[in-house]
Parts: sequence; C-alpha cells; structure tokens
Amino acid sequence: QVQLVESGGGLVQSGGSLRLSCAASGFTLNYYAIGWFRQAPGKEREAVLCISSSDDSTYYSDSVKGRFTISRDNAKNTVYLQMNSLKPEDTAVYYCAVRWGYSDYDAQAPNYGMDYWGKGTLVTVSS
Repeated sequence: QVQLVESGGGLVQSGGSLRLSCAASGFTLNYYAIGWFRQAPGKEREAVLCISSSDDSTYYSDSVKGRFTISRDNAKNTVYLQMNSLKPEDTAVYYCAVRWGYSDYDAQAPNYGMDYWGKGTLVTVSS
C-alpha cells in the first residue's frame, strides 16, 4: 500500500526551528520528485519546496528561500524539511507529496500534478 506519513510538526516560537519528516512506504522515493506544500487557515494550499528525483534541481518559494531546505535519505525512504527562522506566517498544515517522471510540480494541474499525498502535519509558530 502506497503511503506517505508526515511527522515532526508542533508548536514553536518565532525564530525557532523544526524538522519535518515524510516517510514513504509501498514505493521507493528515489524515482520521484518530492514536494512540500502547506495550507494555512483560510488559504489555499501552496507549494513550498520541490526537489527532483535526481536531486539536481530544487524549487523554493520566495517566502522560504534561505530558511527552509529539503533533503532525502534514500536508505530510510524518507524526505525531510528543515525549517529555520520560523515566522508566524509559516503556521500551516504541511504536506509532502511525490510525482513520478517529472522534476517538479505542475502549478496548473489539480493537486499540483502530484501522484501521492500525505495527510499533513500541523506547524504552529507563535509570535
């Protein structure tokens, strides 16, 4: 059964850090582009970061550039989102998602063209 499970969310003060994990099962992450997305209360889901299957290209939203990084551990079939210098506006449910055969997400497609999604983990940044 294909599954993505996010973890690591929680409450953190402004300026703090969190590392989110996304563990995959039922398939191998190596061959997929991986994206992190977030949805803040009352807002649409937005793309945050995306890395290609070969790790040779990465997309960063301007809002997180210089603060968030994405990495993967193929041996653990897990991808990580390191979030530093967190701001209250980073408060959202964070989702990981994967896409086969592409290096990036598709901003014009339903669900950003991603094949599988996790159920999300809540990050709350207090001021």
